[in-house]
Amino acid sequence: MAAEAFGSYQPTTEEPFMNEQQRDYFRGKLLAWKDDILKEAKDTLQFLQEADRNQPDVVDRASSETERAIELRARDRQRKLIAKIDAALSRIEDGTYGYCEETGEPISIKRLEARPIATFSIEAQERHERRERIYRDD
Repeated sequence: MAAEAFGSYQPTTEEPFMNEQQRDYFRGKLLAWKDDILKEAKDTLQFLQEADRNQPDVVDRASSETERAIELRARDRQRKLIAKIDAALSRIEDGTYGYCEETGEPISIKRLEARPIATFSIEAQERHERRERIYRDD
């Protein structure tokens, strides 16, 4: 996600939250991230096709299968990430982007910069994670 793609604009807390310029900024950031993932996926596909070549050595074949499994797991994570990016882009369009799903309060610009697909404020995310730990420990 090249910063130069967004010009010199940097969202701040001094301006109205999720104004048009901020929405455009985060839309661009999300689209650039998605493009990077799709390019990486294309490279992975190419790698997997090349790795498919017949390998007579059992050790080489086993190593290749391990690499393939790792690449496929990474691809699955990327597929899920693309779905989250698409959901964030939809929220930009419907006007709910940047607002916590739990509280309806704005998610900090700093958090959105770090995790543009965030759906919870830091406080709500921490509560959510605490509840998950409690139920997981039962």
